Formats: sequence, structure tokens, C-alpha cells
Amino acid sequence: MSEKLLRIINHYGILPQLKYFQSEVFELNEAIIRYNEAEYNYFEGYFYVNGDDYELINHIKEEIADVLVMLSQFKEYYRIEEKDILKIMEEKIERQLKRIEDE
Repeated sequence: MSEKLLRIINHYGILPQLKYFQSEVFELNEAIIRYNEAEYNYFEGYFYVNGDDYELINHIKEEIADVLVMLSQFKEYYRIEEKDILKIMEEKIERQLKRIEDE
């Protein structure tokens, strides 16, 4: 998959892909906001099952996938190892949990 990701980002270029990434993050943000607003607005015609709307959840899944594809392109472009990212993520999670404990 890394060769495919590099092919995409090298074809379009890093700056255009960064701009495209911004739109993908915005679309994910919109999908999450729409889901949360729909929880409180039953008049929009959404179909609820156990409080969840599958159409809205599927939209969030799709947008997360789009963002992850873009992030994977950047990871490949800059030759960043997954293990390095996971290590930093773990440190950030631990730091945030410590902040929560201290509140």
C-alpha cells in the first residue's frame, strides 16, 4: 500500500495534498457535528436504532477513512515509521490522562 500512497502524493504534489487534507478534516468535523446535532433533533427525519443513526455513523466512518488515507500519504512521503507515531501517541495519551487525574 505504501507504494500506492506515494504514487498518489507524488502525482498531485505535497502542497495540493495538504490543501485537500484540510477539506477532508473539515468534512470529518462536519459529519461529527451533524451526528451530534441529529441526536437532539428528531425532526430532521433520521432513522434511529438504539439511539444511533447508521447513515450518520457510516458517514463518519467514511470521513475518518479519507483522513487516514491522507495521513498515510504524508507518513509515507516523509518516511515516518508507524512505531514512531505510536510511541508519540502513547506519550500524549499518558500526559492527557495525567492532566485528567490532576483536575
